[in-house]
Amino acid sequence: MTNTINFEDVKLTDAERQPCEIWTRVMGYHRPVSEFNKGKKSEYYSRKCFVENKAVMHLSLEGSCACQFAAAE
Repeated sequence: MTNTINFEDVKLTDAERQPCEIWTRVMGYHRPVSEFNKGKKSEYYSRKCFVENKAVMHLSLEGSCACQFAAAE
């Protein structure tokens, strides 16, 4: 006998949900973002994540990159 759970039938209220705690590395150690002060939270949420595919596509356009971070030839 197998018990199968249909997750579409499971309904949770907001009171039943557990909040997700986000941790990040700051100055060489890990801290929860919820412990940051107002300024540090603002800086954290304005960060942009590195996406490797975008970087590879940027460098592969026309075989070279004219941006300031391109390696000197």
